[in-house]
Amino acid sequence: MVPTLSARGLVKRYGRVTAIDGADFEVRPGEVLAVVGDNGAGKSSLIKALSGALIPDAGEIRVDGEVVHFRGPLDARRYGIETVYQDLALAPAQDIASNMFLAREKRHPGLLGKLFRKVDQGWMRAEAQRVLDELGIAVKSIAQPVETLSGGQRQGVAVARAAAFGTKAVIMDEPTAALGVAESGKVLALIDRIRQRGLPVVLISHNMPHVFEIADRIHVHRLGRRVGVVTPREHSMSQVVGLITGALVLSEDGELEEVSSAVRTGLGE
Repeated sequence: MVPTLSARGLVKRYGRVTAIDGADFEVRPGEVLAVVGDNGAGKSSLIKALSGALIPDAGEIRVDGEVVHFRGPLDARRYGIETVYQDLALAPAQDIASNMFLAREKRHPGLLGKLFRKVDQGWMRAEAQRVLDELGIAVKSIAQPVETLSGGQRQGVAVARAAAFGTKAVIMDEPTAALGVAESGKVLALIDRIRQRGLPVVLISHNMPHVFEIADRIHVHRLGRRVGVVTPREHSMSQVVGLITGALVLSEDGELEEVSSAVRTGLGE
């Protein structure tokens, strides 16, 4: 199976600091891939490279097996890669439909659109409602300002926007970080519905219960590179934490092995 989005040997340095150190990555069609790692492990830099927000110094990124060169987030979007950041990038005073089509406004057909650049608000509201209904996101009115929505509903609008325009992959950065139990559950259900549509989701999260509930595979990142890919079916939370901290390593034959404190010290701890 050709990965939808993959990377090999990515490197990014900032002077003497190496943020990405020969990192590999791959997400397959129709799966939820969780990316986990300690603070400073390089997860954010890796995701920025995959979403076009960061240009790596070395290595390659592929979409459907084809080498691509992202010069910015717009290039990644053109290839069908959408990112939902922690701040959601929503305009609170604007309505839901306007946020769904932010920077992608549909012009009115005919002279109104060509000469006066009039936005087709009716079409955008109908299309936004269709996407929300398809993903099971309930709101009182598609015309209500985003600032009147709950935290979970705002997250839903941001995710719906990504799902509407993403054709290859949706990247989500800590989508449940500021949400309560009920709203977090709704976001996880939304991620599952996106997966059911065949669109892969890359989930960056520190919440291990959420990761084990929704992820098909778990990419463990440490010291700027991937140290292993495991599955919730075959591995426990404590084993994943061991990989994150360096207490465990994944051998070439896929077995987890303990690392002595002396060896960990030599590896840079």
